[in-house]
Amino acid sequence: MCGRYTITSPAQVIADVFGVAEPIELAPRYNVCPGQDVPVVRSRHGADERVLGMLRWGLVPWFMKTPPPAGRMINARAETAATSPSFREALQRRRCLLPADGFFEWRPGATRRDPKQPFYVHRDDARPIALAGLWERWKAPDGTRLESCTVLTTTPNELLAPVHDRMPVLLAPDAWSLWLDREMQDVAHLAPLLVPAPPDDLVVTPVGTWVNDAKHDDPRCIAPA
Repeated sequence: MCGRYTITSPAQVIADVFGVAEPIELAPRYNVCPGQDVPVVRSRHGADERVLGMLRWGLVPWFMKTPPPAGRMINARAETAATSPSFREALQRRRCLLPADGFFEWRPGATRRDPKQPFYVHRDDARPIALAGLWERWKAPDGTRLESCTVLTTTPNELLAPVHDRMPVLLAPDAWSLWLDREMQDVAHLAPLLVPAPPDDLVVTPVGTWVNDAKHDDPRCIAPA
């Protein structure tokens, strides 16, 4: 799964990397948690006309009568999203990118009493990465609207396999236009994108347990153990 990540690059860097014309102010965040508002890249008209907005992390399907508790539906399995009632329409019509600088995964301890060891996964050149996401627009009975998102996950590559049995789908820049193309609704054509990322450019760093506490949001979250 992908349950925590970081966004520490300056707003202009995010805008330049993702081809967004109008950046938004973003404070460095070292411990992005489920239920929080996160920056999301979507297409406006054409696939290359991109906008950056804030959506709640934890997808609320349009057909739900009430939103689920915060932290639910933060991930969607890439293998089953096309058939899941909660995600299949979003996979067809409402795809997005979640900019990040890295993400966290936890490896279980040797015994149940041992604490889990957190790892920070990021590019070796420190460039932002793109988490493949889906978004949804939900409307409450009183007319209130909520836009939310989820991160697609897949099986781990050989680098992540010793740490966790899932990892987020990381999309390379040459796949962004296809992924964001609102006219592309053939999910079979998108399936080749939903695979483990090559491990060549990624670094897995063990970090301290400071990140375990959702209230902690500072550079100590990514400090090597």
